[in-house]
Amino acid sequence: MSPADTGASTVMGAATSLPSPDSRMAPGGPGYRRMSLALFLAGVATFALLYSTQALLPLISGEFGVAASEASWTVAAATGGLALFVLPMSALSERFGRRTVMTASLAVAVTVGMLVPFAPSLGVLVVLRALQGAAVAGVPASAQAYLAEEVRPKALVTAIGLFVAGNSVGGMSGRVITGWVAQEWGWRIAVGVVGAIAVACAVAFRLLLPAPRHFSPGSLRPRVLARTVRDHLADPLLRRLYAIGALFMTVFGGVYTVIGYRLTEAPFGLPQGIIGSIFLVYLVGTVSASTAGRLVGRLGRRGALYLAGGTTATGLLLSLAASLPLVLLGLVLITAGFFAGHAVASSAVSKTATTGRAQASALYQSSYYVGSSVGSTLGATAFHASGWAGTVGVGVLAVLGVVTITLLGSRAARVATRREPVGAH
Repeated sequence: MSPADTGASTVMGAATSLPSPDSRMAPGGPGYRRMSLALFLAGVATFALLYSTQALLPLISGEFGVAASEASWTVAAATGGLALFVLPMSALSERFGRRTVMTASLAVAVTVGMLVPFAPSLGVLVVLRALQGAAVAGVPASAQAYLAEEVRPKALVTAIGLFVAGNSVGGMSGRVITGWVAQEWGWRIAVGVVGAIAVACAVAFRLLLPAPRHFSPGSLRPRVLARTVRDHLADPLLRRLYAIGALFMTVFGGVYTVIGYRLTEAPFGLPQGIIGSIFLVYLVGTVSASTAGRLVGRLGRRGALYLAGGTTATGLLLSLAASLPLVLLGLVLITAGFFAGHAVASSAVSKTATTGRAQASALYQSSYYVGSSVGSTLGATAFHASGWAGTVGVGVLAVLGVVTITLLGSRAARVATRREPVGAH
């Protein structure tokens, strides 16, 4: 039965139909370095654009005369657009090709990015950011499928790791660059600089990425896609993993959307450039995500999730202090816990889904970015109503949700274990 008949992604079909796996790329082989650099740059462009306004929210609030809860929509709209369009983009990439969809996505996103600095009102800015998020959805929806088809299995983890590194570097650098540029020339010039960097990355991506050699087009059949999505959503474990990803991102989105407001106020009063540099804490997340595999090996998936949730909660409570070193330590722990939890949950999705893995991954990304949008909005609203303690309260509730869902998973696993010997006979 074909992948289209089963609902499986064409990634699996392409991999199994290859006449020789040796024809795919591997480290040291032709095209591998170009491919790695191209996707790294695509990740940089995508996430620099996606979060380009997050470090600038106090300045945006000041120019348009709005509260944090309203300015936060410039972040929530972008991540929400990505969440809504990542699944349709994954389907388009099955039909028209991964490179084609990624190229078109970046082209539209950078074009919109060059219009963002000229937004005459907050409403227009939010609309442009939503369009930007919807456009860039084609990159995460297609990149991993491209790698699965064009890279040898033994090199796949390393290749995906480079793409994820580009994501984190883009997200971090976009915030840091905008912080320092905005301090001197304002937020409009800052997002314009990020847009120009993204244009350069997008052009280099298209010139560097090797043409696909192992892509097999699939059909755009809504019924097949709907059936695959329905099957994934019917799986209790996948539902729990999607919810965990969304809840972790609710914490992260809320904290990093509001932290700029927190640090501009007394008793800190930090300048915009220093606030932007706070996002260098992301480097801690890169380390914690890379060690998640070892955590799972020692503690199991649920044990690793408990540890990630506990670390995040500890960081949230520390951030309540009026001491800058303790706030920074809190951010370190929040970031480490979030990235570890995200890495554990996302990798579990790939292992759990036996068919339609591209759609399973897209559903996880969709829920993940819904969490980002919800966290940005709720965190900013809570800050407006109750200060930083309100934002921390939202985060703590989200962590409790992660722990509760993980406990339910442990209970379901125990029940399944007790029933297994009966079923075996």
